[in-house]
Amino acid sequence: MNSLERTLAVLDHRIPDRVPVALHNFLMACRMVRADFRDTLRSGELLAEAQLAAWREFGHDVIMHENGVCAEAEALGCEILYPAEGAPHVADPVVKSLDDVARLNVPDPEKTFPLNELLKATRILVRETRGEVFIIGRADQGPMALAAALCGPEKLLTAAADPALRSKVLQLLDLCSRMNRVFGEAQRRAGAHGSSIGAYGSSLISPRMYDELEFPGNKAFVEAMRQVGCRSFVHSCGNETALLPHLVRTGADCLELDPLTDPKTCKDATRGKTSVLGMLDPHGVLRRGDPSEVREHTLDIMRIMAPGGGFLMGPGCALPLDAPAASIHTVMDCARTAGAYRPDGSLSGFPPRPW
Repeated sequence: MNSLERTLAVLDHRIPDRVPVALHNFLMACRMVRADFRDTLRSGELLAEAQLAAWREFGHDVIMHENGVCAEAEALGCEILYPAEGAPHVADPVVKSLDDVARLNVPDPEKTFPLNELLKATRILVRETRGEVFIIGRADQGPMALAAALCGPEKLLTAAADPALRSKVLQLLDLCSRMNRVFGEAQRRAGAHGSSIGAYGSSLISPRMYDELEFPGNKAFVEAMRQVGCRSFVHSCGNETALLPHLVRTGADCLELDPLTDPKTCKDATRGKTSVLGMLDPHGVLRRGDPSEVREHTLDIMRIMAPGGGFLMGPGCALPLDAPAASIHTVMDCARTAGAYRPDGSLSGFPPRPW
Protein backbone atom coordinates (compact mmCIF):
# COMPACT_ATOMS: atom_id res chain seq x y z
CA MET A 1 0.00 0.00 0.00
CA ASN A 2 1.09 3.57 -0.52
CA SER A 3 0.41 6.22 2.13
CA LEU A 4 -2.94 7.31 0.69
CA GLU A 5 -4.20 3.72 0.42
CA ARG A 6 -2.96 2.92 3.93
CA THR A 7 -4.73 5.91 5.44
CA LEU A 8 -7.99 5.33 3.57
CA ALA A 9 -7.98 1.72 4.77
CA VAL A 10 -7.96 2.96 8.36
CA LEU A 11 -10.71 5.51 7.74
CA ASP A 12 -12.81 2.85 6.00
CA HIS A 13 -12.43 0.45 8.95
CA ARG A 14 -10.23 -1.95 7.01
CA ILE A 15 -6.86 -3.36 8.05
CA PRO A 16 -3.89 -1.67 6.33
CA ASP A 17 -0.45 -3.18 5.84
CA ARG A 18 0.91 -1.17 8.76
CA VAL A 19 -0.01 1.63 11.15
CA PRO A 20 0.01 4.96 9.25
CA VAL A 21 1.76 8.00 10.72
CA ALA A 22 0.38 11.54 10.64
CA LEU A 23 2.43 14.58 11.66
CA HIS A 24 0.89 17.69 13.17
CA ASN A 25 4.12 19.55 12.50
CA PHE A 26 3.72 22.96 10.87
CA LEU A 27 6.01 24.66 13.42
CA MET A 28 8.64 21.93 13.34
CA ALA A 29 8.58 21.93 9.52
CA CYS A 30 9.24 25.68 9.43
CA ARG A 31 12.18 25.29 11.81
CA MET A 32 13.58 22.37 9.78
CA VAL A 33 13.96 24.58 6.69
CA ARG A 34 15.26 27.51 8.79
CA ALA A 35 12.34 29.60 7.61
CA ASP A 36 11.33 33.04 8.79
CA PHE A 37 8.02 32.17 10.44
CA ARG A 38 6.51 35.59 9.71
CA ASP A 39 7.03 35.06 5.98
CA THR A 40 6.42 31.32 5.77
CA LEU A 41 3.12 31.25 7.64
CA ARG A 42 1.76 33.86 5.23
CA SER A 43 2.89 32.14 2.01
CA GLY A 44 1.34 29.11 0.35
CA GLU A 45 4.54 28.34 -1.52
CA LEU A 46 6.72 28.50 1.59
CA LEU A 47 4.25 26.52 3.72
CA ALA A 48 4.21 23.78 1.10
CA GLU A 49 8.01 23.85 0.79
CA ALA A 50 8.39 23.31 4.56
CA GLN A 51 5.88 20.45 4.65
CA LEU A 52 7.46 18.76 1.65
CA ALA A 53 10.90 18.99 3.25
CA ALA A 54 9.58 17.27 6.38
CA TRP A 55 7.78 14.61 4.32
CA ARG A 56 10.93 13.84 2.32
CA GLU A 57 12.87 13.55 5.59
CA PHE A 58 10.44 11.26 7.43
CA GLY A 59 8.18 9.63 4.82
CA HIS A 60 5.03 9.95 6.94
CA ASP A 61 1.68 8.99 5.50
CA VAL A 62 -0.48 12.02 6.34
CA ILE A 63 0.53 15.64 5.78
CA MET A 64 -1.49 17.91 8.08
CA HIS A 65 -1.02 21.47 6.97
CA GLU A 66 -2.07 24.80 8.45
CA ASN A 67 -0.54 28.10 9.53
CA GLY A 68 -1.82 28.02 13.11
CA VAL A 69 -5.27 28.51 14.57
CA CYS A 70 -6.08 32.06 13.46
CA ALA A 71 -6.55 31.80 9.69
CA GLU A 72 -10.34 32.13 9.67
CA ALA A 73 -10.24 34.77 12.42
CA GLU A 74 -7.89 36.85 10.25
CA ALA A 75 -10.09 36.33 7.19
CA LEU A 76 -13.06 37.61 9.20
CA GLY A 77 -11.23 40.75 10.28
CA CYS A 78 -9.18 40.10 13.44
CA GLU A 79 -5.74 41.64 13.72
CA ILE A 80 -3.21 38.81 13.94
CA LEU A 81 0.32 38.94 15.35
CA TYR A 82 2.89 36.73 13.60
CA PRO A 83 5.91 36.18 15.92
CA ALA A 84 9.41 35.64 14.56
CA GLU A 85 9.28 32.03 15.79
CA GLY A 86 5.98 30.53 16.86
CA ALA A 87 2.32 30.29 16.02
CA PRO A 88 0.29 33.42 15.23
CA HIS A 89 -2.30 34.68 17.70
CA VAL A 90 -5.08 37.24 17.82
CA ALA A 91 -3.84 40.71 18.77
CA ASP A 92 -7.19 42.49 18.41
CA PRO A 93 -10.58 40.74 18.14
CA VAL A 94 -12.94 42.07 15.50
CA VAL A 95 -16.15 41.64 17.52
CA LYS A 96 -16.23 44.35 20.19
CA SER A 97 -19.93 43.78 20.89
CA LEU A 98 -22.09 40.81 19.97
CA ASP A 99 -24.17 43.26 17.94
CA ASP A 100 -21.19 43.46 15.55
CA VAL A 101 -21.87 39.88 14.40
CA ALA A 102 -24.68 41.02 12.12
CA ARG A 103 -22.13 43.00 10.09
CA LEU A 104 -19.83 40.04 9.45
CA ASN A 105 -20.05 37.87 6.36
CA VAL A 106 -18.34 34.62 5.44
CA PRO A 107 -15.64 35.56 2.89
CA ASP A 108 -14.68 33.70 -0.27
CA PRO A 109 -11.64 31.61 0.75
CA GLU A 110 -10.14 31.81 -2.75
CA LYS A 111 -10.01 35.60 -2.57
CA THR A 112 -9.31 36.23 1.11
CA PHE A 113 -5.95 36.20 2.89
CA PRO A 114 -4.66 33.96 4.43
CA LEU A 115 -7.17 31.31 3.34
CA ASN A 116 -6.15 31.73 -0.29
CA GLU A 117 -2.52 31.03 0.63
CA LEU A 118 -3.49 27.89 2.55
CA LEU A 119 -5.45 26.66 -0.46
CA LYS A 120 -2.42 27.36 -2.64
CA ALA A 121 -0.33 25.21 -0.29
CA THR A 122 -2.88 22.39 -0.57
CA ARG A 123 -2.71 22.42 -4.35
CA ILE A 124 1.10 22.33 -4.29
CA LEU A 125 1.19 19.47 -1.77
CA VAL A 126 -1.30 17.40 -3.77
CA ARG A 127 0.67 17.97 -6.96
CA GLU A 128 4.11 17.27 -5.50
CA THR A 129 3.07 14.08 -3.67
CA ARG A 130 1.43 12.77 -6.87
CA GLY A 131 -1.67 11.40 -5.20
CA GLU A 132 0.30 8.99 -3.01
CA VAL A 133 -0.02 10.82 0.34
CA PHE A 134 -3.13 11.72 2.33
CA ILE A 135 -3.38 15.51 2.61
CA ILE A 136 -5.36 17.17 5.41
CA GLY A 137 -6.03 20.79 4.54
CA ARG A 138 -7.19 21.99 7.92
CA ALA A 139 -10.31 24.15 8.20
CA ASP A 140 -8.91 25.88 11.27
CA GLN A 141 -10.81 26.19 14.56
CA GLY A 142 -14.33 24.87 15.16
CA PRO A 143 -17.26 27.15 15.99
CA MET A 144 -16.56 27.84 19.68
CA ALA A 145 -12.81 28.36 19.28
CA LEU A 146 -13.32 30.62 16.27
CA ALA A 147 -16.00 32.57 18.12
CA ALA A 148 -13.59 32.99 21.05
CA ALA A 149 -10.95 34.34 18.66
CA LEU A 150 -13.43 36.79 17.13
CA CYS A 151 -14.66 38.30 20.40
CA GLY A 152 -12.33 37.04 23.14
CA PRO A 153 -12.80 33.88 25.21
CA GLU A 154 -13.94 35.62 28.38
CA LYS A 155 -16.61 37.60 26.54
CA LEU A 156 -17.83 34.48 24.71
CA LEU A 157 -18.09 32.25 27.78
CA THR A 158 -19.70 35.00 29.88
CA ALA A 159 -22.30 35.63 27.18
CA ALA A 160 -22.91 31.91 26.69
CA ALA A 161 -23.88 31.64 30.37
CA ASP A 162 -26.35 34.55 30.11
CA PRO A 163 -29.82 33.49 28.87
CA ALA A 164 -30.48 37.04 27.66
CA LEU A 165 -27.51 36.83 25.28
CA ARG A 166 -27.98 33.23 24.13
CA SER A 167 -29.55 34.19 20.78
CA LYS A 168 -26.61 36.47 19.94
CA VAL A 169 -24.12 33.74 20.88
CA LEU A 170 -25.95 31.28 18.65
CA GLN A 171 -25.85 33.81 15.80
CA LEU A 172 -22.08 34.10 16.21
CA LEU A 173 -21.67 30.33 16.34
CA ASP A 174 -23.75 29.93 13.19
CA LEU A 175 -21.44 32.36 11.37
CA CYS A 176 -18.40 30.43 12.58
CA SER A 177 -19.89 27.09 11.57
CA ARG A 178 -20.59 28.40 8.07
CA MET A 179 -17.00 29.66 7.86
CA ASN A 180 -15.72 26.18 8.77
CA ARG A 181 -17.87 24.53 6.13
CA VAL A 182 -17.03 26.99 3.36
CA PHE A 183 -13.30 26.69 3.99
CA GLY A 184 -13.43 22.90 4.33
CA GLU A 185 -15.27 22.65 1.02
CA ALA A 186 -12.66 24.91 -0.58
CA GLN A 187 -9.91 22.67 0.77
CA ARG A 188 -11.58 19.72 -0.91
CA ARG A 189 -11.81 21.59 -4.23
CA ALA A 190 -8.07 22.30 -3.88
CA GLY A 191 -7.47 18.55 -3.69
CA ALA A 192 -7.30 17.82 0.05
CA HIS A 193 -8.42 14.33 1.00
CA GLY A 194 -9.55 15.45 4.44
CA SER A 195 -10.18 18.55 6.52
CA SER A 196 -10.17 19.20 10.23
CA ILE A 197 -11.61 21.58 12.83
CA GLY A 198 -10.60 22.06 16.46
CA ALA A 199 -13.42 21.54 18.95
CA TYR A 200 -13.80 23.38 22.26
CA GLY A 201 -13.48 20.41 24.58
CA SER A 202 -14.07 19.56 28.22
CA SER A 203 -10.97 21.42 29.39
CA LEU A 204 -12.91 24.60 28.64
CA ILE A 205 -16.61 23.75 28.65
CA SER A 206 -18.83 21.08 30.19
CA PRO A 207 -20.23 18.17 28.16
CA ARG A 208 -23.65 19.85 28.41
CA MET A 209 -22.29 23.11 26.94
CA TYR A 210 -20.50 21.07 24.28
CA ASP A 211 -23.80 19.49 23.24
CA GLU A 212 -25.62 22.83 23.24
CA LEU A 213 -23.02 25.09 21.63
CA GLU A 214 -20.24 23.14 19.93
CA PHE A 215 -21.79 19.85 18.81
CA PRO A 216 -24.20 21.33 16.21
CA GLY A 217 -21.35 23.00 14.32
CA ASN A 218 -19.10 19.95 14.54
CA LYS A 219 -21.90 17.76 13.19
CA ALA A 220 -22.67 20.25 10.40
CA PHE A 221 -19.01 20.28 9.37
CA VAL A 222 -18.86 16.48 9.24
CA GLU A 223 -22.02 16.30 7.13
CA ALA A 224 -20.81 19.05 4.78
CA MET A 225 -17.50 17.26 4.24
CA ARG A 226 -19.32 14.00 3.51
CA GLN A 227 -21.40 15.76 0.86
CA VAL A 228 -18.27 16.82 -1.07
CA GLY A 229 -16.36 13.55 -0.61
CA CYS A 230 -13.92 14.91 1.97
CA ARG A 231 -12.93 12.96 5.08
CA SER A 232 -13.73 14.81 8.30
CA PHE A 233 -11.47 15.13 11.35
CA VAL A 234 -12.46 16.71 14.68
CA HIS A 235 -9.56 17.72 16.94
CA SER A 236 -9.91 18.13 20.70
CA CYS A 237 -7.03 18.81 23.08
CA GLY A 238 -6.75 17.77 26.69
CA ASN A 239 -8.37 14.94 28.60
CA GLU A 240 -11.48 14.13 26.60
CA THR A 241 -12.19 10.75 28.21
CA ALA A 242 -15.59 11.92 29.49
CA LEU A 243 -16.41 13.65 26.19
CA LEU A 244 -15.62 10.70 23.93
CA PRO A 245 -19.26 9.57 23.40
CA HIS A 246 -20.19 13.14 22.43
CA LEU A 247 -17.30 13.41 19.95
CA VAL A 248 -18.14 10.03 18.43
CA ARG A 249 -21.73 11.22 17.85
CA THR A 250 -20.48 13.93 15.49
CA GLY A 251 -20.00 11.16 12.93
CA ALA A 252 -16.46 12.33 12.14
CA ASP A 253 -14.32 9.93 10.15
CA CYS A 254 -11.56 10.48 12.69
CA LEU A 255 -11.00 12.11 16.08
CA GLU A 256 -7.68 13.84 16.75
CA LEU A 257 -6.77 13.22 20.41
CA ASP A 258 -3.78 13.40 22.72
CA PRO A 259 -2.61 11.00 25.45
CA LEU A 260 -4.35 12.88 28.28
CA THR A 261 -7.40 11.03 27.00
CA ASP A 262 -7.17 7.53 28.46
CA PRO A 263 -6.03 5.28 25.58
CA LYS A 264 -7.87 2.14 26.73
CA THR A 265 -11.16 3.99 27.19
CA CYS A 266 -10.57 5.70 23.86
CA LYS A 267 -10.06 2.40 22.06
CA ASP A 268 -13.22 0.91 23.56
CA ALA A 269 -15.32 4.01 22.81
CA THR A 270 -14.22 4.36 19.18
CA ARG A 271 -13.76 0.78 17.98
CA GLY A 272 -15.88 0.22 14.87
CA LYS A 273 -17.40 3.71 15.12
CA THR A 274 -14.65 6.11 14.14
CA SER A 275 -10.87 6.27 13.81
CA VAL A 276 -8.38 8.03 16.07
CA LEU A 277 -5.40 10.17 15.04
CA GLY A 278 -2.71 11.05 17.55
CA MET A 279 -2.19 9.87 21.13
CA LEU A 280 1.59 10.44 21.18
CA ASP A 281 2.80 13.06 23.68
CA PRO A 282 4.31 15.93 21.64
CA HIS A 283 5.95 17.84 24.50
CA GLY A 284 6.76 15.49 27.35
CA VAL A 285 8.08 12.65 25.18
CA LEU A 286 8.63 13.57 21.52
CA ARG A 287 10.34 16.84 22.45
CA ARG A 288 12.08 15.92 25.71
CA GLY A 289 12.50 12.14 25.58
CA ASP A 290 15.61 10.30 24.48
CA PRO A 291 15.25 7.72 21.67
CA SER A 292 14.62 4.84 24.08
CA GLU A 293 11.86 6.79 25.87
CA VAL A 294 10.27 7.76 22.55
CA ARG A 295 10.35 4.14 21.39
CA GLU A 296 8.84 2.81 24.63
CA HIS A 297 6.08 5.44 24.59
CA THR A 298 5.29 4.82 20.91
CA LEU A 299 5.10 1.06 21.41
CA ASP A 300 2.92 1.48 24.53
CA ILE A 301 0.40 3.63 22.62
CA MET A 302 0.48 1.36 19.59
CA ARG A 303 -0.04 -1.74 21.74
CA ILE A 304 -3.36 -0.30 22.96
CA MET A 305 -4.61 1.73 20.02
CA ALA A 306 -3.54 -0.13 16.88
CA PRO A 307 -4.88 -3.72 17.14
CA GLY A 308 -7.94 -4.18 14.96
CA GLY A 309 -7.16 -1.03 12.97
CA GLY A 310 -8.79 2.37 13.31
CA PHE A 311 -5.59 4.16 14.32
CA LEU A 312 -3.43 6.85 12.68
CA MET A 313 -0.40 7.38 14.90
CA GLY A 314 1.17 10.76 15.53
CA PRO A 315 1.49 13.61 18.01
CA GLY A 316 -1.87 14.39 19.59
CA CYS A 317 -1.34 18.12 19.13
CA ALA A 318 1.13 20.38 17.33
CA LEU A 319 4.77 19.35 17.63
CA PRO A 320 6.96 22.03 19.22
CA LEU A 321 9.18 23.80 16.72
CA ASP A 322 12.30 22.34 18.39
CA ALA A 323 11.16 18.71 18.53
CA PRO A 324 14.18 16.54 17.55
CA ALA A 325 14.06 14.88 14.15
CA ALA A 326 15.40 11.74 15.86
CA SER A 327 12.12 11.37 17.72
CA ILE A 328 10.13 11.32 14.49
CA HIS A 329 12.50 8.83 12.90
CA THR A 330 11.97 6.59 15.94
CA VAL A 331 8.19 6.84 15.57
CA MET A 332 8.45 5.98 11.87
CA ASP A 333 10.71 3.00 12.63
CA CYS A 334 8.19 1.67 15.17
CA ALA A 335 5.35 2.02 12.65
CA ARG A 336 7.28 0.23 9.90
CA THR A 337 8.38 -2.68 12.09
CA ALA A 338 6.21 -3.30 15.14
CA GLY A 339 3.28 -1.59 13.39
CA ALA A 340 2.97 -4.13 10.59
CA TYR A 341 -0.41 -5.90 10.63
CA ARG A 342 -1.23 -9.57 10.41
CA PRO A 343 -4.39 -10.46 8.40
CA ASP A 344 -6.39 -10.83 11.65
CA GLY A 345 -5.69 -7.21 12.64
CA SER A 346 -3.05 -8.00 15.26
CA LEU A 347 0.41 -6.46 15.07
CA SER A 348 3.51 -8.38 14.05
CA GLY A 349 5.55 -6.76 16.79
CA PHE A 350 3.21 -7.91 19.58
CA PRO A 351 1.58 -11.21 20.59
CA PRO A 352 -1.76 -11.85 18.82
CA ARG A 353 -4.69 -10.36 20.74
CA PRO A 354 -8.25 -11.72 20.50
CA TRP A 355 -11.11 -9.30 19.81
